[in-house]
Amino acid sequence: MPRNTPRNKPGNTLKIAVAVSLLATPLLSACGGSSAASDEKAVTVYSADGLKGENNDGWYDKVFADFTKQTGIKVKYVEGGSGEVVQRALREKSNTQADVLVTLPPFIQQADGKGLLQKYRPEGSAQVGAADKGADGTWTSVVNNYFGFVYNKKELKQAPTTWEQLLDGSYKNKLQYSTPGVAGDGTAVLIKAIHDFGGEKQALDYLGKLQANNVGPSASTGKLAPKVDKGELLVANGDVQMNYAQAKTMPNLGIWFPAAQGGKPTTFALPYAAGLLTGAPHSENGKKLLDFMLAEKQQEEVSSIGGGFTARTDIKAADANAAALTQLMAGVDVFTPDWSDIDKNLTSYVDAWKSATGS
Repeated sequence: MPRNTPRNKPGNTLKIAVAVSLLATPLLSACGGSSAASDEKAVTVYSADGLKGENNDGWYDKVFADFTKQTGIKVKYVEGGSGEVVQRALREKSNTQADVLVTLPPFIQQADGKGLLQKYRPEGSAQVGAADKGADGTWTSVVNNYFGFVYNKKELKQAPTTWEQLLDGSYKNKLQYSTPGVAGDGTAVLIKAIHDFGGEKQALDYLGKLQANNVGPSASTGKLAPKVDKGELLVANGDVQMNYAQAKTMPNLGIWFPAAQGGKPTTFALPYAAGLLTGAPHSENGKKLLDFMLAEKQQEEVSSIGGGFTARTDIKAADANAAALTQLMAGVDVFTPDWSDIDKNLTSYVDAWKSATGS
């Protein structure tokens, strides 16, 4: 799940950028059905944060620049939290402004369930595993990723190992996680806790106790890592791709995976999943961008540039980042959440979390 301003605060807090430079105007004046819009050499992407580099050196930066160079189609990029980009697309459903939506589970399933995505299977999607794409052909993962936590390597000589350790008084006001139901990675905290503690009640009992040390809600997961690097926090949630990329400029940032007492560290896949929006004003350009993102060259660069994991099963990255990521994941059990259950019951899970934590 920044990974969020739900990895951003809901409302008008989305960051608007173009592949090469920032837009100086508000989002898009093109109307969904106009011929001028459909003929425009542009494509608009609504995306959860994490794949665009803070110094314009991320996977998105490279992919969008290469796409524009090859096709002449400019990428208009709008960044927000996993839930916020879906909500924005939903508000615009009668007059769709974007072409491609990229977000994390369970929000991609929510978008599909609300009729926001049209069927399109990009070139290369046949090489994406069945669990990483919609069975109905409405979305496919473009970058694989895993949920994790970060810690300050300077202040803590070794990473914590268990959830229970985080209840220690030394973490009071030095621990923070992003908000479930708003942030993709925040929702992931709840999903992982339910799995690790063996049930919803046990997980909520624990998170209620953890609240004594928690700084408080955070709409943005991506903003937590800099606080950990500076020592303002000792521990926060995140995800492997985003935090590994951030660690290039944040030397005190370490990644770890909590375990329940006596158990093994666990995680689950939290991929960036992309789909073509229903009523997309530049539908053909959106299809071309989705094809481009899943092409072999771009997928080979997911680890070397983006610090993530290729979505295609036929590509075996051999760069230094890929080797380091493989080592990082060694010994960590990867489980598969029941996304259908989570999509159906997310509101009740979040409400129960709010009640348990007083949030």
